[in-house]
Amino acid sequence: MRQDCASVEGVEVDTRHWIGGQRVASATTFEDVSPIDETVIAYVHAGTSAEVDAAVAAARAAFPAWAALPVGERAAILRRVAEGIEARIEDLSLVETRDNGSLIRSHRRGVMPRVAMNFRAFADYAEHKLGHPDMEVPNRGHRERISYDPAGVVAIITPWNAPLMLATWRIGPALAAGNTIVVKPPEWAPLTASLLADIMHEAGVPAGVFNVVQGTGLDAGAPLTAHPGINRLAFTGSVPTAGTIAKAAAENIVPLSYELGGKSPLLVFEDADLDLAVEIAVEQFDNAGQVCLKAARMLVHESLAEEFTRRVVEGAEKLVQGDPRDEATDVSALISRRHFDQISGFVERALADGARPLLGGGPNDDLGGLYFRPTILVDAPEDAEIMTEEVFGPVVTIQTFADEEDAVRKANDTRFGLAATLVTGSRERAERVSAGLEAGTVWVNCFFVRDLEAPFGGNKKSGIGREGGLWSFDFYTDIKNSVFSPTGWKE
Repeated sequence: MRQDCASVEGVEVDTRHWIGGQRVASATTFEDVSPIDETVIAYVHAGTSAEVDAAVAAARAAFPAWAALPVGERAAILRRVAEGIEARIEDLSLVETRDNGSLIRSHRRGVMPRVAMNFRAFADYAEHKLGHPDMEVPNRGHRERISYDPAGVVAIITPWNAPLMLATWRIGPALAAGNTIVVKPPEWAPLTASLLADIMHEAGVPAGVFNVVQGTGLDAGAPLTAHPGINRLAFTGSVPTAGTIAKAAAENIVPLSYELGGKSPLLVFEDADLDLAVEIAVEQFDNAGQVCLKAARMLVHESLAEEFTRRVVEGAEKLVQGDPRDEATDVSALISRRHFDQISGFVERALADGARPLLGGGPNDDLGGLYFRPTILVDAPEDAEIMTEEVFGPVVTIQTFADEEDAVRKANDTRFGLAATLVTGSRERAERVSAGLEAGTVWVNCFFVRDLEAPFGGNKKSGIGREGGLWSFDFYTDIKNSVFSPTGWKE
């Protein structure tokens, strides 16, 4: 296998860095292992502080011209990026499926079209909606102009569960606002970031505006987060890693945007549409449960518990587990052997704590490898690890509640606050309960609906800040208020 390029499902992927509009090699590489069959699919160049320094320098050099480019011209380039993504949806889908084990059908129909949308939507927003009309200062006649000035170099560290989509809903607004970027992709799924660099280049993004440094968190991520040349830092990942990054960024007073983990609840009330509730519950096994927004804690009114639980088990039993390249597959493999062992450990300790498995509870021995069966647990104590810690895999728990107050108390009994979902037939209850839930996003009788102009982010340990619409530009820009006096003019 070549050390600077890999053929992945027939798609050629350059495994070097993209810095200053050129491919840059490193002295060493690391293995990129596919979770589908645990085979090495690429040798990716391993960045260090040297490559980080070069990428930040390239981004800083490119910043003045990109920031000065009229917003309409930047938007036009980003729309060409979107068109380039749409032209390569199949390539991107094949590579990401092989790289991180997520479903090919999800990529073709939803994920990769959304990647293109991330660029087009934020380009449109920057061009047509960003800014405020001039304001008059009451009783003084002064005029205030609020402007959104690009912040500089944005460092973006992305996760492996949806690496391209989650990267681009930050890359899109950051570039549209006039910033330049250094991306550190996840070492467990790095390849589509390299393809994005090709698309950027073909779309006419100037050299240095978009840079990719491959590598591990320790060797490439750490020097990037501590670099004095960055002006913003966006990170998606775990709470412990976020704490480490915050310490590094604090030295340079770099503003942070964090989207972290979750332990989200699904509340099913006695007046719920049970068909809808079961459908939403079974959907939580999407991407083998490796979704930060997953409703891992299912809370159901005691009057519905028996029927709800039975039907969720029946629905999950019908899910097809296997190779994600097959359109018929519903549940794939976990990302890595280390992650597989972590999920296994969570379930083993849960069973030791008294939880009872109604479905799954261990590896799928028929498939072997990294395939862990969809697992439904009941009877876990409220303070058990399985109820309090994020289990980033195909594992959910079911509890009951007695009334609305009990439901909200149990839903909020977590250090996380990323999302919550509730199913009810009462509009009044929906208003009351959604107001009482401690979460950045609350879905009522739906799940995973997100408009790019709406705020997205988590409460408590689930994150800092919000992304989407104006909230993105609030972060990726320096907001300036210029005050003009009515006096002192000579002309």
